[in-house]
Formats: sequence, structure tokens, C-alpha cells
Amino acid sequence: MSKFYLYLWIVWALRLTLSSISSALVLAICVSAYLYISQGMAQLTPELQEALFDITKFWFLILWNFTLLLFLFRTHKEVFKCCYNKYKLQLLTCPKEGEIQVIEEVGYGDLVKVWRKWFMLIIWLVGAQMIVALIFSYTLSESTAVFDWFNIYVLYVFILVAGYFSFMILTARCKRVKLVKC
Repeated sequence: MSKFYLYLWIVWALRLTLSSISSALVLAICVSAYLYISQGMAQLTPELQEALFDITKFWFLILWNFTLLLFLFRTHKEVFKCCYNKYKLQLLTCPKEGEIQVIEEVGYGDLVKVWRKWFMLIIWLVGAQMIVALIFSYTLSESTAVFDWFNIYVLYVFILVAGYFSFMILTARCKRVKLVKC
């Protein structure tokens, strides 16, 4: 079963990484192109190319935050589609409605309640990782700046690590998600 969680996490992490980074990069390039065109499309000198690159880099970091949130939701749907190592996660109808049935074709509307629980689990796991990293940073470093090491890239690694453990905990915390053999 540990192979199932590993395969599930690898596919999820790759899909999340590729889709969020590529979307943010495309949007950042579009913003830079729009600014370049709206300013009259001056001749491309090395200084202008460097400025456009800096603008793209600036907007990439901002847009990656938004695309990451978007694709955290979108990639969660894919978790329920595939069978890995003879196991599969299934999404069930709400147990409060009486009869519990398997949702075969998972839609985004079916995911909202499960995603909220999963997202809060991710937040708590990332928070715990930050506390541990802060303790290590404070004890092993002589730096006076406490969060000097923290940026979007470190946060993204924390999210990926938390995602692995969240898939294991999700079936115990959420009654609508069940691990079955396929």
C-alpha cells in the first residue's frame, strides 16, 4: 500500500508542478508582452530585454501563487481517477444522506467538501513543517533573521511533502474518501 501512496503522490506532484509553473510562466510572458506592446514596441536592446525578463520574473512569482491554488483544486480531481499498485481512492456520496454510493464520474462540485478538508490538512501539515524548520534554523544558525530562508520555493517544497502525508491521512479524516482494491 505504501507504493500506492508513493505513485499517487508522484503523479500528483508532477501534474501540480508542471501545470502551475507552466500556467504562471505563460501568464507572466503575456503580461510582459502586453506591457511591451502597450509601450510602443521599442527596439529590443539588451537593456530592454533585461527589463522584460525582470518584469516576467516579477509577475511569475505573483502569478504562481494564484495558479498553485487553482491547480491544487484541479489536480485533486485526478486523484480519484487512476489505479496505482492495485489500489484506488474512491469518492463517496455524503453519508448524511442515508445511502452511500460511489461517485464514478467525479466532478468539481463533488470535490468541494473533500477538498476543503484536504486543503486544511495541507495547511496544518505545512504549518508543522514550518515550526520544525524554524526550530532547526534557530538552533543551527547564528543568523538573527528568523525567516530569512523562507520564500515561495521553500513553501512549495513544504506543500509537496505535506501532500504526500495528506493522502495517507485523508481516508481516515474524511468519510467520503475510501481506499479500495481495483
